[in-house]
Amino acid sequence: MRLMWLAIAGMVLVLAQTVAAQARGESLAPLAEKISPAVVNITTSTLIEGQSGPQGIVPEGSPFEDFFREFQDREGDDDNRPRRSNALGSGFVISEDGFIVTNNHVIAEADEILVEFFPGDGQPKKELPAKVIGTDEKTDIALLKVEASGPLQYVQFGDSDVARVGDWVIAMGNPLGQGFSVSAGIVSARNRALSGSYDDYIQTDAAINRGNSGGPLFNMDGEVIGVNTAILSPNGGSIGIGFSMASNVVIKVVDQLREFGETRRGWLGVRIQDVTEDMAEAMGLEKPGGALISDVPDGPAKEAGLLAGDVILSFDGVEVEDTRGLVRQVGETTVGKSVRVVVHRDGGTQTVLVTLGRREDAERSGGSEEEPAEEAPVEEDADILGLTISPLTETLRTDLELDADAEGLVVTNVDEASEAYAKGLRAGDLITEAGQQKVASIQDLETRMDEAREAGRKSLLLLVRRGGDPRFVALSLGE
Repeated sequence: MRLMWLAIAGMVLVLAQTVAAQARGESLAPLAEKISPAVVNITTSTLIEGQSGPQGIVPEGSPFEDFFREFQDREGDDDNRPRRSNALGSGFVISEDGFIVTNNHVIAEADEILVEFFPGDGQPKKELPAKVIGTDEKTDIALLKVEASGPLQYVQFGDSDVARVGDWVIAMGNPLGQGFSVSAGIVSARNRALSGSYDDYIQTDAAINRGNSGGPLFNMDGEVIGVNTAILSPNGGSIGIGFSMASNVVIKVVDQLREFGETRRGWLGVRIQDVTEDMAEAMGLEKPGGALISDVPDGPAKEAGLLAGDVILSFDGVEVEDTRGLVRQVGETTVGKSVRVVVHRDGGTQTVLVTLGRREDAERSGGSEEEPAEEAPVEEDADILGLTISPLTETLRTDLELDADAEGLVVTNVDEASEAYAKGLRAGDLITEAGQQKVASIQDLETRMDEAREAGRKSLLLLVRRGGDPRFVALSLGE
C-alpha cells in the first residue's frame, strides 16, 4: 500500500512539474533573435545656444548685475559657448528600404539623428544618419528614413484590437542607455487614455524605462502591437505600469506621414461633451450615450445643419458611445468624405449628411467677427435653482469681457449648498439655453422650467458658457 501511495505521489509530482513547465512556456530566445535585428537605438544631438551675461540669475538693471558679470568673466566664458545636448531612445524598422518608427519626443528639435542597428553575434556595430519624414505630436509618433547599402530586416504591425488582457508581450529597446534589452510581460489593460484626444494605449507590465521610448511592443507572433511611449512611476523607474500606443492608431498615422509628410485628420467642427444620466433624462433619451453638441462654430457641421443641443448617436454607420470615441472616429475618417450623422433632436432622430474638413487646416485658421446683437431687455435679478440670475446688460457684458454677440442670462451668485454649485456653476457664467432653447430673459427661463415639468421631466438642461467655452449642465427641478 505504501509503495502504491509513493507511486501516486510521484505521478502527481511529475504532473505538477509538467503543468508548471507548460505554464512557463518555451524560451523567448528564438522569437527575440528573429525580431531583434529590426529594433534600433536612436541617438539625437541638439545644439543649445549659450547665453551671455547674468541672464536668468538676477533681474536686468539690478545692482548685482555687474557683480555677476565680473564673476562670470573670472570663471571664463565656457558656459556662454554653444553646446550640444544628447538624448537616447528606441525605434524599429518597418520596411526594407529604411523607414523607421519612433516617438516624436525622442527626436523633437534634434539637429542630428543617428540610428544604431542591432549588431547580432560577431557582427560589427552599424550606425546610419536618419532624416525626419514626418511627425505627429498628438500621438507622439515620428517617421524616420535611413539610406542603407542593402535591404534591412524589418517587422510588421499586428492588429492591436485583438490583443487581450493577459496576452504575453515583449518590449525591446535601449533602456537607460544600456544598449539592446528585452523584457517580457502581459497586457495589463486596454484602451487607456492619458492626455490626448487620440489616445489608445495598451498598458503592460513588461519593464519599460527611460530610453525605451519609441521601441516596439511585440505579440508572440513577432508583430508590433504597440509603440512604447510612457511609464507611470513615482521615481522615474519601471514599477510595472507602462503604456504603448496601440498599433491600429500608429498604422494610420505612419501611412499618412509616409504619403504626405504630415497627418490629415477628418474634422467635423463641433464642441462636444458626454451625456450623463441626468442630461439623458432631461432630454428624453432612453439611456446615457452619444456625444452632446455644446457649440457649432463655422465649419462642416454648421454648413450641414447640425445644432447645439443635438446628441450624435451614430457617425458614418458606427454607434457613438462617448465623446472620446467620436473624436477618434472623426479623426480616422478621410478628409472630404461625406458621412451620415444620426442625431437626437426635438425628441426624435434625424440624419444629417456632413462633408468632413481637415482638422489641421481648422487649427491653423482663426475665427471671424460677428455683427453685434441688440441689448437684452432689462429685468430684475431672480433666484432660481440655487442661482442668482441677472439679464445681460452692456455693463455686465463689459465687466465679463463677453463678445458683442453674446446673449443669455448672467449668473451673479451661486448658493454653495446647491446642486448648481456642486456641478461647477459659478458667478460670471452665462446661461444661453434652457431645455435646448435659447433664453434671453428670466421669463424665458421660467417658461422652459414650466415646460419641462409639464413634460414630466425631473431635470432642466442648461447650456452654460464660461470664457467662451460651452458645456451642458442638468439641474433638478424639484417639486
